[in-house]
Amino acid sequence: MANIEDYDDGINRNDTDLSRIEYEKLKAENKERLKELACINETVRILKEAKNIDEALHLISGAIPRGMQYPEDTTARITYDGKVFTSVNFKGSQWVLRQNFDTIDKRVGSLEIFYTSDHPQLDFGPFLKEEQDLVDNLSSLIKGYLDGDIANKLSRPNQLYSSIKTVSVTKPRRSKLLQLFLNRNNYNRDLYHDLMPFKIKEILLVASLYDAFSIESGGRFSEYVLRQYERLNLTSVPRITGASDPEDAMEHLKAKHYDMVIMMIGMDTSKPLGLAVRIKEAFPYLPVFALLNNNENLIQLEEKRKELPVIDKVFVWKGDSQVFFSMIKLIEDKINVDNDTRMGLVRVVILVEDAATYYSRYLPMLYNIVMEQTRRIIDDVSTDDLYKVLRLRTRPKILLATTYEEAMRIYKKYSNQLLCLITDVEFEKNGKLYKNAGIDLVKEIKSEKRELPVVIQSSDKKFEYIAEELDAAFIDKNSESLMQDLRTFILHYLGFGNFVFRDLQGREIAIARSLREFENLLHTIPEESIVYHGNKNHFSLWLMARGEIQVAHILHPAQIADFPTPDDLRKYIITILNKFRNEQNKGKVVPFHVSDIDDPTSIVLLGEGNLGGKGRGLAFINTLIHNYDFSQLIQGINIRTPNTCMIGTDEFLKFMEFNDLRQKVYEEKDYSRIKKWFLEAQFSEMISDRLYKLLKFIEKPIAVRSSGMFEDSIQQPFAGIFETYILPNSDPDIKKRQEQLEEAIKLVYASVFSKLARGYVEAISYKIEEEMMAVVIQEVVGNQYGDYFYPHISGVAQSYNYYPVSHMEPDDGMAVAAVGLGKYVVDGEKAYRFSPKYPQTMIHSLKDLYKESQVEFYAVDMKRQELDFEKGDMAGLIRLDIDDAEMHGTLKHCASVYDPEGDRLIPGLSHAGPRVVNFANILRHNYIPLSKTIETVLDIVEEALGSPVEIEFAVDLNKDEEGKASFYLLQIKPQISSWEGYSFEEEDLKDENVILFTDKAMGNGIVDNIYDIIIIDKEKFDKSHTKTMAEEVEAFNETMKAENRKYLLIGPGRWGTRDPWIGIPVDWPQISNAKVIVETDLDGFPLEASSGSHFFHNVTSMNVGYFSVNQSNQKQFINWDFIFRQPLHDEKKYFKHFRLDKPFTIKIDGKKRNGTVIE
Repeated sequence: MANIEDYDDGINRNDTDLSRIEYEKLKAENKERLKELACINETVRILKEAKNIDEALHLISGAIPRGMQYPEDTTARITYDGKVFTSVNFKGSQWVLRQNFDTIDKRVGSLEIFYTSDHPQLDFGPFLKEEQDLVDNLSSLIKGYLDGDIANKLSRPNQLYSSIKTVSVTKPRRSKLLQLFLNRNNYNRDLYHDLMPFKIKEILLVASLYDAFSIESGGRFSEYVLRQYERLNLTSVPRITGASDPEDAMEHLKAKHYDMVIMMIGMDTSKPLGLAVRIKEAFPYLPVFALLNNNENLIQLEEKRKELPVIDKVFVWKGDSQVFFSMIKLIEDKINVDNDTRMGLVRVVILVEDAATYYSRYLPMLYNIVMEQTRRIIDDVSTDDLYKVLRLRTRPKILLATTYEEAMRIYKKYSNQLLCLITDVEFEKNGKLYKNAGIDLVKEIKSEKRELPVVIQSSDKKFEYIAEELDAAFIDKNSESLMQDLRTFILHYLGFGNFVFRDLQGREIAIARSLREFENLLHTIPEESIVYHGNKNHFSLWLMARGEIQVAHILHPAQIADFPTPDDLRKYIITILNKFRNEQNKGKVVPFHVSDIDDPTSIVLLGEGNLGGKGRGLAFINTLIHNYDFSQLIQGINIRTPNTCMIGTDEFLKFMEFNDLRQKVYEEKDYSRIKKWFLEAQFSEMISDRLYKLLKFIEKPIAVRSSGMFEDSIQQPFAGIFETYILPNSDPDIKKRQEQLEEAIKLVYASVFSKLARGYVEAISYKIEEEMMAVVIQEVVGNQYGDYFYPHISGVAQSYNYYPVSHMEPDDGMAVAAVGLGKYVVDGEKAYRFSPKYPQTMIHSLKDLYKESQVEFYAVDMKRQELDFEKGDMAGLIRLDIDDAEMHGTLKHCASVYDPEGDRLIPGLSHAGPRVVNFANILRHNYIPLSKTIETVLDIVEEALGSPVEIEFAVDLNKDEEGKASFYLLQIKPQISSWEGYSFEEEDLKDENVILFTDKAMGNGIVDNIYDIIIIDKEKFDKSHTKTMAEEVEAFNETMKAENRKYLLIGPGRWGTRDPWIGIPVDWPQISNAKVIVETDLDGFPLEASSGSHFFHNVTSMNVGYFSVNQSNQKQFINWDFIFRQPLHDEKKYFKHFRLDKPFTIKIDGKKRNGTVIE
């Protein structure tokens, strides 16, 4: 926003001699603006007066042509809800402006304006930019009118929630799914978005140099207005442009559009009046306000205004910059009041005061009190900042009247929305000053609205007794506590304060300070209190003041007489509040309250702060699942999330500060000492108390998961770097269980400073102090079988398949599933791989499938009451044989029997023979629609994240009363960053000295600055010493990090596996400086695709190339001889380090999945 010192900002004084052509152009543009304004005003009038929607849209379509450049050559068409409304002699053409809109109940419409013949090309074909703006504005007005009509219909009891249908679609169409979800999820905000459509954006301030200096140096005008907007969280800060004289002002007005003009008036009133005349002649709809810097000329100016009404309102400047804010808001309220009262049941405050000196003082006070109280109430609501800003729009609108007749017109128009009346006593009635006009006004309005809160304000104290007779409050204009008196009135009478339950005599019974307290007290207060407040409409009034528009919409029409007994009204209000809160919280992260702990539709926040990467993903999952009707996409299965609570990052910071850990842990490298410090530290009393209450509700095992700021995010995933613990939660002593839970959380906190985490942070050029930790606490999915607890199935699925076979495409995705807990899959152990799109296609040969079948699984050990956290994520787990699952009865639909005589698999367990876990009854015979569910969920989540994704899931095959099993979505994260960009053709490599080639590559791009190759010596390879090999690779990696050199890494089997017999079990920091990683097979050591979820997530997100070279495939090869002829730089027992004299080139074509290394 410009400072007032820049008062001549705009057209340069040396350049004001515009050419005739430019002048005519500006004149023409101004003429068009006037036509457009007239069209908008006509539309507003039609919307106010039309008897129904059809009549309104028909009249608007006929009025639109008059607002365009070529009215005689313009036609208009409005389409809404299958109906079409057109202007006279309608004819369409190729020259069209179009704006689509949809209403809050998702009916669609459009506004189209056509030129029926060709015209000169301007901003949008033959149309001006302003004409496009007109179309946008008109469509917004129409949408607001239609939404208001819908909202009014919904305001009848029981209408709102029955009309909000859960989103349902017939098939997973990309983009459409996400848009439907957003529409459903944002329904509660739609009304707020549609409130206050008009904002003052551009202000022209006309002031002399001295007046400008007085404002800026005395009241700090620009600084104050900006600060006022910031303090109240208002987003549309107006821009103020200064003009020093009438000519300068007119030049500014000709050059651009302004929403209002404020003229500072000193001793000379004639020049400003002359300017006001010129402004109104050129721009009749532009509001012009005068601001006097003294009282001396007020009477003279008011007299002239009566003769020449070109100044819309006069204010008096007394050094308080709040008056400017009030002038802006007064215009906005006057323009927006029709829309906001119709759309949102927003209330109206009428201020009747004819003396500019007093309303210049009253309005700033009123706006300050109303907006502060609205902001205070909204700050009590736990929601995001945008929602708070939107809800500020529900504040009451303040309308100023200066005569009896004007006050009665406002009252008649907004009587149903009237919040209160604040009136002076003496002002004009019937064109004459009348000393009791205010008293007559109060009597007239009170005769119709006996319970309306009224303030009579006067400097004559005798009216205090009259006010008491009229059941009105009285405020002395000369009171030293004027502002406090007003604030007290607003808090006590207008619903802004606490809700005070009273008996029939008005005596206080109980006080509700929040919506939840209000609901709790409703259960116990006497019936007479229900009657007292119901008759006065206090319930909807209080809810409206708190911005709870939807509930107020429903309760507002309800009357005591509509219910057989007061207790029926009580039950009705409680039911509406319950239903509203459940709808409001569904899929949300909600503040801690005991009643929400066992509600699976929401996530309970135990401590404030950021949710971290994993937490954000879980919050999105929860919102997605509980706002979609998945049954329209997938029948026969429930899509769910486990009960979840979170502790935000604020608690991590408090924990570090309160226990003086910050400086110590940054300097300490011994992780065992760090863990000891964390275990000895204490949580805040609030968190400990909430964890205790949590355990009173949760009886199943608990997963305590890390959620770092960068964890599972798109750019810095940190997958698998921090700790996760699963607790049996089976000790009969709740205090013991609380102690174990707190220890697990502390160790998750401590894992931020582990060697593994520090190495990863260093690898991505971050500092460890930048990481903060949130914690996710979830019920483990599954059932108990004797001493063990586990789900039937756990798995990981990816929307992009790095290793497609047969007719599969990479975009078809890939899933890996296993019996038991998901650790088995995430760690990359033997599990069943399948394509969700082609679940019946076996990826492996029968022999390989039998050989690689799952033989063990993880479960929670429920008899383990003493936990050894030194075992890490195995502290509460046990590894069982797959035969145990068969004994438990959980293998029935998950395995087949291998028939060696027929060399075939027989689904189920009815035959004798070796068991093969291949989920045949589920994937081949569709016992439950698992593959369809995975395919659909991947499609939706990939669309939401905007990149390929990975999900973790669990399945409970036990069916509910509707015959449905349950699919639990546990986690989502991005799979890769990008597959776009570099490409090459295989033919281009014919003349190159190719060191390596594969058609199973991940990544994308070209690297031409690598000199180093670290490679296995295949002659010395011994699969029983892969852990030693991992240590060798780590040592090489540390050296390369110290030298700041990237390298090509080539080794046997799966990189990052947890099984040392099928690959080299490295963690990501041990190979973090590798630019390209190659996995290959050796004699007696076949290659299986790496499937460790965390390892692959880190590889792909760090833009590291990953090649798979199976040397039995004729297209894939490594030129071992060439590499081993290069200069040997270093060697260890199993690995060698070669450094070439010149860099080699690495090329990766991500789309074709080709990768090569060229000399």
